[in-house]
Amino acid sequence: MNQKSPIEAKILSSNASFTEGEFAVAGMKATELAKEFGTPAFIIDEADFDLRANAFRQALENSFGERAGACYYAAKAFISIEIAKWVERAGLSLDVCTGGELEVALAAKFPPERIEFHGNNKSEAEIARAIEVGVGKIVADSEIELERINQIASAKGITQKVLIRVTPGVEAHTHQYIATAHEDVKFGFSIASGAALRAVKIGLLASNLEVGGVHFHIGSQIMGVEGFDLAIERTSAFLKSVKEEAGQELTEMVIGGGFAIAYVAGDESSDAKEVLAHLFGAVKRSAEKAEISMPRVSIEPGRAIVGLTTATLYRVGTVKKVELDNGSRNYVAVDGGMSDNIRTSLYDAEYSVALANRTSSAPLVASRVVGKHCESGDIIVRDCDLPGDLTPGDLLVTPATGAYGRSMASNYNHLPRPPVIAVRDGRARVILRRETHADLLSLEVSQEGQS
Repeated sequence: MNQKSPIEAKILSSNASFTEGEFAVAGMKATELAKEFGTPAFIIDEADFDLRANAFRQALENSFGERAGACYYAAKAFISIEIAKWVERAGLSLDVCTGGELEVALAAKFPPERIEFHGNNKSEAEIARAIEVGVGKIVADSEIELERINQIASAKGITQKVLIRVTPGVEAHTHQYIATAHEDVKFGFSIASGAALRAVKIGLLASNLEVGGVHFHIGSQIMGVEGFDLAIERTSAFLKSVKEEAGQELTEMVIGGGFAIAYVAGDESSDAKEVLAHLFGAVKRSAEKAEISMPRVSIEPGRAIVGLTTATLYRVGTVKKVELDNGSRNYVAVDGGMSDNIRTSLYDAEYSVALANRTSSAPLVASRVVGKHCESGDIIVRDCDLPGDLTPGDLLVTPATGAYGRSMASNYNHLPRPPVIAVRDGRARVILRRETHADLLSLEVSQEGQS
């Protein structure tokens, strides 16, 4: 392994590199970042975010032309006020799925008409807030929700645009917890069972709803396009049945996101131009086959935009050699863990990792990077090769942590969540500060002194 470039460029952000063994982002070295901001820390390459956001928006517009809908950034991947501002300046729309994500967008002064509100169990308060601030679309996920939206919109004297989330019965090749479009799942209305057609009819008859079209999302970290092809074909056939049985042609189709990125050497990231060009052909062919008008198509990339922009810096605390039946393994414990990256424990996700602060000529040894939590499953990188001379104080970097790292972070074992540091043109700034013990204690309500 080349110690100067221990991680392939395709797994790094476009402005990240290794120079003489030291990891750097946009001119800022790992040692400089760790000294100024501490560890663990999420380091995001701001210019790379812009590049990837613009790539998906332009690919959608260039491929679909006048039939291009919105390129929604999926906030669930990672959102903050600053990120919402980056999304807005790139000309993207925003997909939120909770009241909290909506409030972040509003705090960033994101145009509400460019917000799409998801979620399988939106509360009445969340729906009311979304309607009163003027979100562009609400994606309806149940008949109860259709009734809620209509009642709240009626009370406010507003006609709310909705999309009907359908499940086309496609099981993408992904982890079962992140596959979302087969039949036995909590999301949407089944096309095969007739529930989707019934939902559309309910929406069309509702006094204060405007059914603009349909939405599906087949899963996350999807390699290949076959799942999209089948989902588009089945959804187009469904739109034909709506036209025939409900007497109305729905003109919008949101085909979700889930576009894969590279985490380890054998992975490949989705190419925005190639994927969108292919999807245009699939939609066009399916529309022609179903004898419906070419729908206006929107997409929802999240991980594909933010995932590779970010790397996590850790500091090594201990190194423990464990003898095994077939050799040995170094357990390298760092100052973070499953509280800042639960994906390895939750999904068996794989990551790359490298020594970040120096060059080493020591032989590589079988290693496992673990966190500091009281769980045997607290693993960041399960199987990797790291220099045998790793020592407390060394820095490690795990790239491709932009999607769901900070977003799914927790305070397990009362560990404060790490900061997010944006780097651009040799300058770094905090966009989310590190939590403190005082932050955690501020939630406590003491009963001391009460009878």
